[in-house]
Amino acid sequence: MPRQHSEHGGTGVPTPSLDRIPDQRFGYDEARHLLWRAGFGGTPRQIRTLAEMGPRRAVAFLVNVDEIEGYPRPTARSFEHDLMSWGERERMAFQRARAARDEEALARLRGERERRQQQDRAQIRAMQRWWLTRMIETPRPLEEKMTLFWHGHFATNYRTIENSYHMFLQNQLFRSEAVGSFETLLHGIVRDPAMLRYLDNHNSRQGAPNENLARELMELFSLGEGNYSERDIKEGARALTGHTYEGNEFVFREEWHDSGAKRVLGRSGNFAGEGFVKAILARQACAEFICFKLYRFFVGDLGAPGSSRREVSETVVRRLAGTLRRSDYRLAPVLTELFESEHFYDEANELTRIKSPAELVVGSVRALGTPTRDVGTLVDSLDRMGQNLLFPPSVKGWDGERSWINTSTMFVRQNVLNFLLTGRTMRGWDEDAQREAYDPRALLTDLAEVDPGSEKDPRVVVRYLLRANIGGEPTAGALDALDGFMASVDDRVTRDTLVGLLSLIASMPEYQLT
Repeated sequence: MPRQHSEHGGTGVPTPSLDRIPDQRFGYDEARHLLWRAGFGGTPRQIRTLAEMGPRRAVAFLVNVDEIEGYPRPTARSFEHDLMSWGERERMAFQRARAARDEEALARLRGERERRQQQDRAQIRAMQRWWLTRMIETPRPLEEKMTLFWHGHFATNYRTIENSYHMFLQNQLFRSEAVGSFETLLHGIVRDPAMLRYLDNHNSRQGAPNENLARELMELFSLGEGNYSERDIKEGARALTGHTYEGNEFVFREEWHDSGAKRVLGRSGNFAGEGFVKAILARQACAEFICFKLYRFFVGDLGAPGSSRREVSETVVRRLAGTLRRSDYRLAPVLTELFESEHFYDEANELTRIKSPAELVVGSVRALGTPTRDVGTLVDSLDRMGQNLLFPPSVKGWDGERSWINTSTMFVRQNVLNFLLTGRTMRGWDEDAQREAYDPRALLTDLAEVDPGSEKDPRVVVRYLLRANIGGEPTAGALDALDGFMASVDDRVTRDTLVGLLSLIASMPEYQLT
């Protein structure tokens, strides 16, 4: 039986148990919850298939991403790699032209640079469309969900980088270790051209160390406030001197590096970036900080300070941190423990998170089976809803949750859902709307197989689609509204009436939650 939920989602204090949920308690609603939190939702048939697997197999299916084939991973050749990689020859040509006051040559070189910048801006736009398409089409949803998580965690903005290929390389780093090793990620980020440029470490050298990367590495990426000192920042910045790049490759310039003795986080030595990262990883606070971030992303807010919910959440985070340390910072064991746990499926943790714009759009396409329509329009909608991919607002990433919702963004949220369901935009019909007409009757296939004939019963269809797209036992108000709509169309279950029904469901406040 589906569980009753309130209009505003889960309430109460969840169990602190990280024991695996018993097979008999892992049903349709739990599978739906898992698909949305560990991925981007799924169709009714996909939900039922996952439910029939049981918790152990279902979680393993999502977490073991390397075992899932059928969709090519990007390669170094996916995009142009040298649009912004001006080499020594070009720099020398500029210097010669300036020395000779050759205005014609300077104009030609400036024109070439502007042409490359225009191409690069076009390429970053193409990357946004490419990544959004990957999220929609991938058979490895947790891989892309975690890539999105790391993009918000190690936030880097193209406007500062102005090198689309460096953003692609960073995106590849996140994907390669999406559910892999946080240790590898942290070592990689201090060698990542995009991050080195974003936080001004590419020119950091002995005698003039830049402290930006050292500070954010500890405050936002690994330890959190209160777990390091100002001296640790200064010493860490010395360790990162000489970390720069040439073209698309990390370069360690030994002549720029401060090779003197340093003391960071209780460790002493003549170390560089690698030693700095090892000192961070040795701290218990690092595992707890990462598990706190994972908890907020996959479960929800920890609760108000001093509350019973906060106490439970912090207990769970500490236990997950213990798993992370015992696993040498491998992420799969932590995610497996969380996604299998009784805590994760507790009713108090259901419908407590507001869907990010990416979750809303990608999840609607995947769960409703709508046409993707124009991906560029979807990318623009993400921007207007506050989540411009590859352009996070600051090094802190997106605030998320309630910041996603305001009068302006709700208007866009409703419009983008209407666009996916009908093809209609604010300017009229999309030119491909008829060619890509949406037929939601495919969503009833599973219902027809389980209970033949029920796919024609409007009351059954209403409850079936509500449960698949909102979860749990619907409120009486929601049922009355939807039953009333079906009565107004003479209880006919057709393509058009189903589109109308889904439009009403998508307009409900609960649809914004996961």
